This record gives sequence, structure tokens and C-alpha cells, in this order.
Amino acid sequence: MTRVGNENASKRSVVMAGAIAGLVSRFIIAPLDVVKIRLQLQIPPDPTRAPLYRGILPTMRTIVAQEGITGLWKGNIPAELLYLAYGASQFLTYQQVNLLISRSGWRVPESAQNFLAGATAGGLATTFTYPLDLLRTRFAAQGEQRVYSSLRYSFRHILTHEGPSGFFRGLGAGVTQIVPHMGLFFMTYELSRQHLTFPSGWSDALAGGFAAAAAKAGVFPLDLIRKRLQVQGPTRLRYVHRNIPVYAGIYATARDIVRAEGARGLYKGLWVSLVKAAPLSAVTMWTFERSLKTIRWLEEKEIVL
Repeated sequence: MTRVGNENASKRSVVMAGAIAGLVSRFIIAPLDVVKIRLQLQIPPDPTRAPLYRGILPTMRTIVAQEGITGLWKGNIPAELLYLAYGASQFLTYQQVNLLISRSGWRVPESAQNFLAGATAGGLATTFTYPLDLLRTRFAAQGEQRVYSSLRYSFRHILTHEGPSGFFRGLGAGVTQIVPHMGLFFMTYELSRQHLTFPSGWSDALAGGFAAAAAKAGVFPLDLIRKRLQVQGPTRLRYVHRNIPVYAGIYATARDIVRAEGARGLYKGLWVSLVKAAPLSAVTMWTFERSLKTIRWLEEKEIVL
């Protein structure tokens, strides 16, 4: 079985297939992403009051009741742009790093090679698309009272009030999380799909879902810390959760969360994240593999013609 974004595929076909996979998977999984972000940002309220959100389905019902069905797709425009750019850059980098290692003559075990390529792809793609990831989080954190009225306004507001660095709040936590996450994901994906023999792309989907769940569980606290850091700044008290504390830095944020919420506070939203990660990656890998095959077939047909 060939590796993801195999060596014979052109850069153009890998970029196009990655972009398509990102767009399709994001739209399908958007409601779970919004639920996950709301749960991650929720700070324990007064002991006499029940939390605003509790569980996946109840959270969805609360959002729909208060904000309408479209509330489940809040932040979808920057998120679609994010997933498009992220998918294209991630799969292309993964392919090119694998090519580089293969042609270098380095004697690297296959699993280690896939881990290194996945880690590099995740780190570069996250850095490249991070401003869109931050905007996705902030839009998803908005309630009935909107902090940003449009994508253009959000860019202008952050640039004016927070400066260029405002677009990269939490980047350190994001890269620290994504490097081992994507390394583990691609290593597990390539390994597991070698042992799956389901027809019509089901092996790709099942391997993607399993790999995503395993990788996500391993680095989840860093994902939560990234979300808490992304909503810092002058608009911190204007989101659905009005009691988000001031955080600064990865270690200090982790320490403050554990002190205020216990160790379990670092795993808020883990269940919904796993429920989201498995189908998201299953759809992503299935769509990528099918799109890549279709695009390559069209390229070959154009050559023949």
C-alpha cells in the first residue's frame, strides 16, 4: 500500500486533494467543533449555579435555543479557509519531507520516517494558518452578543487593538501540541491501514479515525491551553463565557488551570474532541485519497488527449 500523498503524485494534485479534503471535512464536523470550543473555554461558575454547557447534545440544544441553528456553524468561514489552507499545506509538506528522507539515503525506520514527516507537516501548516485558527476560535466563542461582525472587521480590530502579534496568541502551545499530534497521527495511520483490508476506501477512513483518536488523547491538554490563550486580549470578557481568567504562557496557563479546576480541568471537552476527531480524520483521509486518485486520473487523461 502506497504512503499518503505518494511519491508519484504531482505537487498540484496533492495540494488540490488536500484542499478538497479540508473543505468537506470541516463543513461536516463544524457543530462538534463549536461545542468543543465552548466546553474548553467554560470556567466553573459560582457553586450555586449550574454550568451553561454540559455534555455534547445538551450543549447543542442550548446553542440552538439561544442562537439558532446557525450558531452551530459560528466561525465557519475562517474555519473553512483554515482547513482549506491547512489541508493543502499539510499533505504537500508530508509528501515532500518523505521524499527528502527517502532520497537522502538515511536509514530511518518507516514508522520513524512517517512520524518525522507528519510532525514537520503539522508544525509548518499550523504556523502558516494560525491566524485563521485564532479567528475560528474567537468566532466560535461568540454568543448572542457578537464581538466581531465580520471576517474583515475581525482582522482590522485585532490589528488595531492587539497588533500583528495578536494573530499569534497561543502559537507556542499550538505548535507544541501539533508536532507530536501529527507525528503520531501519520505514523499510526500508515501503520494501521496496512493491516486493514476493507473495500472502497473504508480502510483509509477507519485508519484515519483510529489514528486521530489515539493522537488527540495524547496531547489534549495543550489543545485546551491553546484555546484559552487564543481568547486573551481586549475582547476576553465579551464572549459567551465572561469569566475567562488572564493567562500568560503555556506552563503558567496549565498551572493556573490545575489550581483553579483540578487536573481534570485540562481535559475539558476531551470526549467531544474525540467524538469529533475520529469522524473528522476519517472523512479527511477518505476524501483526500479519493480526490487524489480522481485528480491523477484527470491529469493522465489530459496527457493522453
